[in-house]
Amino acid sequence: MLKYSTFIFLSIFSLIIKPKRLITNLHHSNAKVDSTLYFQQKWVDSVYNKLDFEEKVGQLFMVAAYSNKNEEHYKDIDDLVTQHKIGGVIFFQGGPIRQAQLTNRYQSKSKIPLFVGIDAEWGLSMRLDSTYRYPWNMTLGAIQDHNLIRKMGKQMAEQSKRMGIHFNFAPVVDINTNPKNPIIGNRSFGEDKINVTNAAIALMDGLQSEGVLATAKHFPGHGDTEADSHHTLPLVKHSKQRLDSIELYPYREMIRKGLASVMVAHLDVPSIESRKGYPTSISYNVITNILKNELKFNGLVITDALNMKGASNFKQPGDIDLEAFLAGNDILLFPENVPVAIQKIKEAFDDKKITEERLAASVKKILKYKYQVGLNNYKPIKIENLYEDLNKSEYDAMNYTLYENAITTLKNKDKIIPIKNLEEEKIAYLKLGDDTSETFLNVLNKYARVDEITTKGLNETLLELKKYSKVIIGYHRADGAWKNHNLNQEDVNWLNKIAKQNKVIVTFFTKPYSLLRIANFDSFEGLILAYQNNDFSQTVAAEAIFGAIGTKGKIPVSINNDFYTNDGINTNNIGRLGFESPENVGLNSNVLSKIDSIANYAINEKMTPGAQIIVARRGKVVYQKSFGYHTYDKNINVKNTDLYDVASLTKILSTLPNLMIQFDKEKVKLDTKLSTMLPVFKGTNKANATLLDMLTHQARFKAWLPFYKETLDKTTGKPSEKYYRKAYSKEFPIQVSENLYLRKDYNDSIIKAIADSDLLPKVKYKYSDFSFILMKEYLERSTGKKLDVLANENYYSKLGATSTMYNPLQKFDMNDIIPTEIDNYYRYEAIQGYVHDMGAAMQGGVSGHAGLFSNALDVAKIMQMFMQKGNYGGDQFFSEKTFNAFNTCYYCKDKNRRGLGFDKPQLGESGPTCGCVSMTSFGHTGFTGTMAWADPEKEIVYVFLSNRTYPEATTNVLSRENIRENIQKVIYEAIMD
Repeated sequence: MLKYSTFIFLSIFSLIIKPKRLITNLHHSNAKVDSTLYFQQKWVDSVYNKLDFEEKVGQLFMVAAYSNKNEEHYKDIDDLVTQHKIGGVIFFQGGPIRQAQLTNRYQSKSKIPLFVGIDAEWGLSMRLDSTYRYPWNMTLGAIQDHNLIRKMGKQMAEQSKRMGIHFNFAPVVDINTNPKNPIIGNRSFGEDKINVTNAAIALMDGLQSEGVLATAKHFPGHGDTEADSHHTLPLVKHSKQRLDSIELYPYREMIRKGLASVMVAHLDVPSIESRKGYPTSISYNVITNILKNELKFNGLVITDALNMKGASNFKQPGDIDLEAFLAGNDILLFPENVPVAIQKIKEAFDDKKITEERLAASVKKILKYKYQVGLNNYKPIKIENLYEDLNKSEYDAMNYTLYENAITTLKNKDKIIPIKNLEEEKIAYLKLGDDTSETFLNVLNKYARVDEITTKGLNETLLELKKYSKVIIGYHRADGAWKNHNLNQEDVNWLNKIAKQNKVIVTFFTKPYSLLRIANFDSFEGLILAYQNNDFSQTVAAEAIFGAIGTKGKIPVSINNDFYTNDGINTNNIGRLGFESPENVGLNSNVLSKIDSIANYAINEKMTPGAQIIVARRGKVVYQKSFGYHTYDKNINVKNTDLYDVASLTKILSTLPNLMIQFDKEKVKLDTKLSTMLPVFKGTNKANATLLDMLTHQARFKAWLPFYKETLDKTTGKPSEKYYRKAYSKEFPIQVSENLYLRKDYNDSIIKAIADSDLLPKVKYKYSDFSFILMKEYLERSTGKKLDVLANENYYSKLGATSTMYNPLQKFDMNDIIPTEIDNYYRYEAIQGYVHDMGAAMQGGVSGHAGLFSNALDVAKIMQMFMQKGNYGGDQFFSEKTFNAFNTCYYCKDKNRRGLGFDKPQLGESGPTCGCVSMTSFGHTGFTGTMAWADPEKEIVYVFLSNRTYPEATTNVLSRENIRENIQKVIYEAIMD
């Protein structure tokens, strides 16, 4: 009955009193603090007074529990809870749902709710599968903004609380002054005591602000050891003065800031424990005299695991527990034999080696902290949505930010980082090390063409690399806290030989100490330390190399005499698109995920076989997905790198930006007449059409002419031999499809047909392809270069838009290009790799109104360049004044929404957008089912590419169902700020 009556008392009492958290120094008024302390003390005393001796002693123990073992193990823990009244459990390996279920099970059997602890130094994933992992402390040590570590700590606490965990046995505050340390290393924030302390305080604050107890470890300092206390007793030779100055510094500062607990290590430190080989974890001088009395620590003192050889080799189970308690520890962690330990403590109590006062001090302290973490009002863990709650999208957002702030540039000779002038570069990538580099290479290729070198021999590789202006080398080792990241001599030799021949940027995806094997860095132009090898670090390293982010991390340890603690070169962000989690740019991932269902609906309803979609905000791509297949046969999945015929997006992605350069140079003005631009139009009805009227689609031009119909045989309806041949020749050089070539002089007929066409009866808005067909003619005549060459030289090669081009079959395999139609009215074949638009095809695939192929990412780069008013990647393509002129709605008062070439938001109910964009936004749509739109006010770029025209183009269900617009609406619904 006692068990149940106690629970009834606790429940009733907790209904009356809801404790304030006292883990950190909160700014309560004195009255509130006094009130909270009163109720806390009342609860502690009431519980303590109802415990018998063995129940009190039981509170001292936190036993090891696993959720990946069998029922026999679980029953053993049950027995320790029910028979020996243990105070808590420390969970080790397992899974979150299993652990949550076991936590509920053990708590239901415990008279007093259990402390639950875990080693979660870099998140719950240190022990549990399917949970979140943050960077190692060594990576965090490179971060200069410690508020980020504080925020990470808050997220860690949120996850711990969701799992019913009260103790995170973190942070490690060992100052890792010994690079050979086998057990601390990456677990340390570094070798500088100030940096270690500030980072540790930030993590502590984050954890404790959310009601989870932080534990500073491993007292008095495990940073300068060459042995692992799991296997032996490491020796620390430093003097007491040195320990006071370095190793104890973080503890002193953290205690002042409200540290909840300290874990004491198993170390041999002769300067503070005179007994030879006597572990610090059971030393009265170390724990009581130094930690409690000298450092004035009043929180919980916890042993490191008592099964570790550093302790268990010294005394037998039970004896080691007794010695630990006598030394001043409050919690005995991972005892090997609880019944024996309780008996040993009872015997010592009977022998008056332990007083009631001493026992009460620890047990009441334990109960006090149980009250502070809410165990006076214990509630079981809810299993529903547990996995989702432990893996929220905002955790990815935090990780991106942490790695962006950690990545460190150590060498940047001649400012090789970031790489600029892409049009002048030929770049290779070489992987060294034994772990994956896939994400790094993929992201590098999102900025420029980067060729992977896979030759095996060094001499063969050196010969191959002579073709390249720059070589990016990635050293990739498995991402484990205790993994060996040391370079072998062969790797060193490769690095040195390549660096002497080529300009190199070397990125180490390893702990900093891997650099120790390199004797000289003089031949390295660029050197980046990414600290870890995972998708986050590989992404931000590639971004840094190409200037989508600037680096600002500082190395937290020294490397020989080459680099010293806090070294690091800040590099620049030069305005290239980066990659980020939606939450970091004010978008909600869960809302954005609705895009998937809209895209899949369009594909399932056969509005289009597939699609590519990109969403970017504030210069960061936050959503990039491909859906469906090339065709309804479902043989080839759409990839992010596949090329689509972008149709009328050509107008703003090719013709318009090249025209803006001419406008910037004052070669043309808004009032420049067509007859001036193209003298062939003198004397025609279009001679006085101005640039302004043509680009705003109110020059009275017809929408289009079906030029191809004039070239069809009047009897068969198929291409006439008068105009076409099935093979290339000098007289028939214009390829319009795989097996069809047009007569060389036909372009003149197209221009003449436009010149001879009637004008509309009055001035009004009428969308027309003519203007852009004519702008192509103007650009080619005024520059002396074909439009495809001009566009690539002026833009695509500089933007890193390596998949944007006319006539893509000249560079890409057909399987990388999405088909647009099975043509049964002109070319009578499947159109794949050749422009869908008939008029553009008759111009050799290069026209001002259509003909361009691209993928969503390249389109987004161009739209971002527009949104940055002509600036991208360190280049200024045209002036801000020019962009503003082209993005102006000149005739809104006449119900013409168009800018100069750009489409603009609808002025009424219908139009090209969701109706939710700003009036400063701009973009275009295309006949094949494409859309590109940028909104400067919301800093959003949206690209949708599809081949809705396949297999036939007549019925535009995609448009009728507003698929593109509905996706855009979701993007705006996702905005959180």
